[in-house]
Amino acid sequence: MGGGGCPVSVNTKIVAFCCNWCAYAGADLAGLNRMQYPPDVRIIRVPCSGRINPQFVFKAFQKGADGVLVAG
Repeated sequence: MGGGGCPVSVNTKIVAFCCNWCAYAGADLAGLNRMQYPPDVRIIRVPCSGRINPQFVFKAFQKGADGVLVAG
């Protein structure tokens, strides 16, 4: 099946803001199990994903991120 949407480059930079209590715990567990994710994904632990300041998302794009994930 052909995928629509934007083409993804090999070096796509993703910033992930992960909630300390949920998403970050999953990412940490994946690391403990030696699961790998692309090196150009940057995970940032935050106290609560519901309290992410929209300026953080804008700043990530200004600094060169191709995509931003906010995970709770």
